Amino acid sequence: MPGLSDLPPPSATRWLRPLVWALLLAAPMGLGSLLAFNLNERAGLAQLVAVSNERLELYAATLDAELRRCAFVPGLVAGDADVRALLAAPQDEDLRRRAASTLARIGVRSGASLVVVADAAGRPLASSHGASAPLPATALRALQDEASDYFVANPLDGSTDFVYLLPVAPGGEALGRVLVVLNLAPLEATWIDLGLRSQSERLLVVDERQVAVLSSVPAWKYRRMDDAEVADPARYPGAALASLRLPVQRLLDAGATLVRAPDPADPQRETPFVAQERPIVPLAARLLALSDPSDVWRQARQAAWAGAAVGALLGGLVLYLLQRRRAMRQLLQARNALQSAHDQLEQQVDERTAELLSANDELKRQIAQRELAEDELMQAGKMAVLGQMSAGISHEINQPLTALRALSRNALRLLEGGRQQAVADNLRSIDEMAERMGRIVNQLKSFARKDSLHAQPVPLERAARNVLLMLEHRLHHEPVTVDLDVPEDLQLRADATRLEQVLLNLCGNALDALAGRPQARMTVLGRPLGPLGERVLVQVIDNGPGVDEAAMARLFEPFHTTKPAGEGLGLGLVISSKIVGEMGGSLRAHRGAAGGMVFEFDLPGTEDSHV
Repeated sequence: MPGLSDLPPPSATRWLRPLVWALLLAAPMGLGSLLAFNLNERAGLAQLVAVSNERLELYAATLDAELRRCAFVPGLVAGDADVRALLAAPQDEDLRRRAASTLARIGVRSGASLVVVADAAGRPLASSHGASAPLPATALRALQDEASDYFVANPLDGSTDFVYLLPVAPGGEALGRVLVVLNLAPLEATWIDLGLRSQSERLLVVDERQVAVLSSVPAWKYRRMDDAEVADPARYPGAALASLRLPVQRLLDAGATLVRAPDPADPQRETPFVAQERPIVPLAARLLALSDPSDVWRQARQAAWAGAAVGALLGGLVLYLLQRRRAMRQLLQARNALQSAHDQLEQQVDERTAELLSANDELKRQIAQRELAEDELMQAGKMAVLGQMSAGISHEINQPLTALRALSRNALRLLEGGRQQAVADNLRSIDEMAERMGRIVNQLKSFARKDSLHAQPVPLERAARNVLLMLEHRLHHEPVTVDLDVPEDLQLRADATRLEQVLLNLCGNALDALAGRPQARMTVLGRPLGPLGERVLVQVIDNGPGVDEAAMARLFEPFHTTKPAGEGLGLGLVISSKIVGEMGGSLRAHRGAAGGMVFEFDLPGTEDSHV
């Protein structure tokens, strides 16, 4: 049988060969596209059904837990002594008030929106809204009904209530009834919010009368799921009982169906959904979940394109085999063309080789320059470490030295005045400052290497006062109001010297920011966190000018400072952040509500922390 390449070349067959080739290419493309689409759609819908089924179980468990939350309340109310006394003497006003108070307390604790006690004829005696408060029409109707545990529309806001009704008949004699109403608006609001914030399923709770009493789509609520008339329209808003038809397009695996429903964003347009339901047997209701299959179909279309590409590849292979015979006849002509191309290629290779040799020489030169630059950067890094240590020592010892100068001057004046006791106190403070400088030097060594942390209970109020004492010389010359808001018995677990070092740096920065500002105020605040004071929050607050966004992002970078040249090294916050981290916390900064800055950190508390 002759191949396509053997067809005669007259004009009558000139158009026939491209048409046959197109058909040979289009047939496998169409078949591959259709097969890939169907397989991917089936797998995607099966996965969607499985995931939606798991979520449906979760939603059903959530609804069941919400309904069980008040299921015990009717029995609890029926067994209450005040309620039994009221049912025995329904005309006693004092018993009505006492029962109303009991019902209000039970309603608040259980989360029920309404708790009512009625006599055997269904006349209300007391409710959680008060002994004489009027009751909604739905509650009065429920007291006259024999049914129990059903959904009903709230007449005030249109939300959904669930009604529990329990007859009180000790010994077989009917004494009264207990009505409990649970409002499901919070649960429905959670479903609505979840549907708005994500591609979650659309949920419907359909009661025994085939009315959607709960829905994550507000437009679907109180719609009938069939064309039958509702036998008891008083339970639902009359204007809302329109039909919500969900015509089935096809059946899927695991009991799911593909249906069409009004689009939540455009009610005039219908959108396909994958529908799954789970029966709620005790209530004769069902929970219906509608999942959006658009992602599945989008992936199926992408798979169809891939299948078309594979089909095109197969079709191209067939065309290649058909063309191979023709290509063999053209081999001789191609050989001459190939020789010419080979000559041109050799010329291009020679030119490219010369370019590569030149580029290789340039690359060697750049590598040598980079190695030299790396050596210089390594030496600069070593010098930066030495500079960081010396700058840190200068920064941290500066404030104790200033305090020593102020204390020594005061000691001279006190000595001239003959105040020996005050001189002795100043000398003791000077000795403490010198000892603190030694501890600071040791702390700066730990900035470069990991030393052991000596954590112990430290009174925060005493540490803050020690810091304010070291800053007393500045507070005498700067009009700053200092508020120390720390409970006396508040303790935290920390290294006392490191804690004071952090507070000294934060308070010193606050005083720098408040320099020259009117009505300057600095607050040192301490508060326990958690019900048992597990953590202690420490804040240093000022009403200074604050820090802009650009500087805020670099506050904890080494050698970055917002102070004028010569007044700051940019190491205080870096060292303080490292110290707080070693003690089990983190140093944070943000703007205050009334301006200025707030620097805060929290550390572990102690068993004796004030709560």
